[in-house]
Amino acid sequence: MTDDNEETQRGAAETAFDLGGMTWEEAGEAFLSADAVVLPTGSTEQHSRHLPLSVDSLRADHLSATLVEAAERRDLQLYRLPTLPYGYSQHHMRFPGTVTLTPETYREVIVEIGASIADHGVDRLLLLNCHGGNREPLKLAADRLGREYDLEVHFVHWTDFAREKLEEQFGDDWGHAGDHETSVIELFRPDLVREEHKEPQTTREFPETRSYTYFDEVTEEGGLGDPTNADPEAIEEIIAETTAEILDAFEADLDAGW
Repeated sequence: MTDDNEETQRGAAETAFDLGGMTWEEAGEAFLSADAVVLPTGSTEQHSRHLPLSVDSLRADHLSATLVEAAERRDLQLYRLPTLPYGYSQHHMRFPGTVTLTPETYREVIVEIGASIADHGVDRLLLLNCHGGNREPLKLAADRLGREYDLEVHFVHWTDFAREKLEEQFGDDWGHAGDHETSVIELFRPDLVREEHKEPQTTREFPETRSYTYFDEVTEEGGLGDPTNADPEAIEEIIAETTAEILDAFEADLDAGW
């Protein structure tokens, strides 16, 4: 972490490419030059006893800011919608504070957001997702947007691009509210980490042939892994490498005509 970034790390990420800070005239001009509009998708759900409910949305906010700023250095124009802070989180509902949309509602929200920007002349939407529960409704929404609104949708589940690097750094058990997510929040919003509650999570193995119903069936505190292994300096490097990989993949798809 650098001193130059310390102030922005205390609040929401802000970039010159944020549509939420533009007037309608500025947004209209941005849409004309946009290679894509980015929608960061998160959630509001429990993240154990040491992290806030906003973890996934904070990740989506800061990681999408990193993405659009890095894109400019490649002569790619990516403009960013405000982060969608609610997702499909039914499996966390036994923990207070969790807010969930139904899969059907969430899918419709994404379709209507996409339809809105398509109506303004946008050709391409990039979904940058940071919550696993959103994956299926996002993919169904992407299908509809392509078929019904002729909107090209690129789906990026951020963790998929970082998975090998995360496993190399943290091993196999770095998931929900664990080593990885704690590292990200310590990097961007250390003021929100309850240090006194960072502890190895009490978990049981996931079933091999049955889907669990609620997350408290597999974890006592609400998380996985060992948050005491968090390493914000390592995650900063992983974020830089993952951002580059995502942009490489996006550019390759554009070059291939997708």
